[in-house]
Amino acid sequence: MILEQLFHLRENRTSVRRELIGGLTTFLAMSYILAVNPELLGSTGMSKTAVFTATILAAIVGCLLMGLVANFPVALAPGMGLNAFFTYTVVQEWHIPWQTALAGVFVAGILFILLTLSKLRDKLINLIPSALKYAVSAGIGLFIAFSGLQTSGIIVANKSNAVALGNLHSPTVLLAIFGIIVGIMLVTANVTGGIFWGMFITAAVGMIFGIIPLPTGIISGVPSVQPIFGQAVTHFGNINSFQMIIVILTFFIIGLFDTSGTLVGVATEAGMVDKESGEVKGVGKALFSGALATTLGAVFGTSPTTAYVESTSGVAVGARTGLSSVFVALLFAIAAFFSPILTVITSAVTASALIIVGILMLSNVQYIDWTKFEIAVPAFFTMIMMLLTYSISEGLAVGFIFYPITMTVKGRWREVNALMWTMMVVFILYFAFVA
Repeated sequence: MILEQLFHLRENRTSVRRELIGGLTTFLAMSYILAVNPELLGSTGMSKTAVFTATILAAIVGCLLMGLVANFPVALAPGMGLNAFFTYTVVQEWHIPWQTALAGVFVAGILFILLTLSKLRDKLINLIPSALKYAVSAGIGLFIAFSGLQTSGIIVANKSNAVALGNLHSPTVLLAIFGIIVGIMLVTANVTGGIFWGMFITAAVGMIFGIIPLPTGIISGVPSVQPIFGQAVTHFGNINSFQMIIVILTFFIIGLFDTSGTLVGVATEAGMVDKESGEVKGVGKALFSGALATTLGAVFGTSPTTAYVESTSGVAVGARTGLSSVFVALLFAIAAFFSPILTVITSAVTASALIIVGILMLSNVQYIDWTKFEIAVPAFFTMIMMLLTYSISEGLAVGFIFYPITMTVKGRWREVNALMWTMMVVFILYFAFVA
């Protein structure tokens, strides 16, 4: 049997049926990205329908690579957090054209590929202190949750207090609040695909009460990706500033430990970690698949592609091989024909997804040792500055600057490696001459 030869189903004590159920479960849990990614990247001036198709293409390629090359039960798609950084920081705050931003993603993907092919992969991942990895993840969670509250109108700008509650009598704001409550209830109740169903119910209620216009159709041909396809390559020459180096470094660093962390987490859940050595079986091929997916995703026209922690939901119902990832790819391909539904996915609908994902990412603070002040300071500044500067990279930069300082004052300077000292200098130069 071909499937047995490709995925070693018996060896992994699974079956085609279990892999199908696992793939369907994972797809439902992460399918919100089909609505959220076009909404976010669309605010940069990119065609929303083209981003929809690019998102699907990146997910299909990533899932097929993860399934056929790495035989890993992990799904890939453009990542939350990185798409927010792409939109709000790189394009809107720093005024870098989205075409050049895509070129930055492309370069970061190539660096990721080179790293996965070298022996430096594991060393580089380990050189970044765990506390800062968790702080970056938690900070991104705060960032995207805040962006969900802001774009939906629940939180608005205020001259005297910086921010304040929005107009709670506005129908769109009330719809967003309703969606958040429904989404949280579904996820709390462990409903499979709770985030997706929360958005579905919110959109339905919005249409019933006339807050959201009805879609012109449900099924159509696949939207053209032509307006954004290949822009990453043709604008490669625009990467000629220190600011773009910071952009690439941010995409690279966050993408690296986001993907590796998710892979380890899912592998542990699936029992793919060697009990004696602690190594994850096939992690090299899995990381290579993620790196190649990011590079190709940039060519298609989307922000970095990463491994989805929602894959654990598929593992929980039995997925153990890459066949589940292949099924996820097929489901994304089917979803390509439902683009007209995008018109009902407004910021009020996506707010719940951004906030819930933000809450889940914030859970990483539990792994930071807050009792050690030299660790707490850089972790705190990483998270709080991401939120207050409305910039993921600047929050990361502040945390990376403080880490060597506090560790040195505490007498632990020997624990600060060359990479962290280098990053501190790079980010100081950034604040001095670019920011």
